[in-house]
Amino acid sequence: MTADAIQDHYPDDLSHCYGCGRLNPEGLHLKSRWDGEETVAEFLPRPYHIAIPGYVYGGLIASLIDCHGTGTAAAAAYRAAGREPGSEPVLRFVTAALRVDYLRPTPLGVPLEIRGRVAEMRGRKVVVQTTVAAGGEVCARGEVVAVQMPEHLRPR
Repeated sequence: MTADAIQDHYPDDLSHCYGCGRLNPEGLHLKSRWDGEETVAEFLPRPYHIAIPGYVYGGLIASLIDCHGTGTAAAAAYRAAGREPGSEPVLRFVTAALRVDYLRPTPLGVPLEIRGRVAEMRGRKVVVQTTVAAGGEVCARGEVVAVQMPEHLRPR
């Protein structure tokens, strides 16, 4: 597994996302790294990420899939271009579509492993298939259709 997370290479003006922004003091700070041909991230849900006693709120799971998917898209775009993450021009992706399938309740109090694999890359679009597992059991799977961020959305 690589040491650097793709989110660590986002420029400061694009690092405020609630799910993965390193500059958001209230955020989740998700970190996605390459592990062979997949990306992986870990997240430990806090007690306040509760849905019902003992289980994680589904919106958190969707957020993890969302941010891991866009991070994976950026990492894959850099890799496909033969470039180092963070090199100019910046390759940053946003969500065009998000699908989440909840397969079983996700327990609180155990680390979650989020894995992503690129299913399709075409032009400015990357489709990422993702799983969220707790204790080795897949609890949710998702698909993120990520598109390269249009320049007009970048803060000035």
